Amino acid sequence: MKKTSLSSALMIAVVGAVALVGCKKKEEEVAPPPPVAAAPAPMVESAPAAPALAVTAVTVGNAAAADMSVAPVAVLAAKDKIIVSIKTSGTASNVPVGAKLTYQDGQVPWPAGKYTADVTVDGKAAGTPQQFEVK
Repeated sequence: MKKTSLSSALMIAVVGAVALVGCKKKEEEVAPPPPVAAAPAPMVESAPAAPALAVTAVTVGNAAAADMSVAPVAVLAAKDKIIVSIKTSGTASNVPVGAKLTYQDGQVPWPAGKYTADVTVDGKAAGTPQQFEVK
């Protein structure tokens, strides 16, 4: 009988333990606080970036001085050498700078008439176009 009473006692103890665990008052779950979003860093407005290379002057003439300056000439002879001086400011290197001389209707040869010298920096118009005349 000892085995039966020990088995019964053990069985009662196990059932009682399970009953106690099942009857335990459930604690209310506490929701974790929502994560605090970090405030975005304030944007610092910087001054617009200065162009890497800017045209400061365009001069059309027919002779260059020893210091490479060109005296402006508004009227040139058909056989004159045409020089377009482009002064720039900036620190960029390897930026293409160009000048295109066009006749009043878009031609490129040098017949007598009015011309325009257009300057580009990196393929974009730059500086003030200069007007001159070939007689």
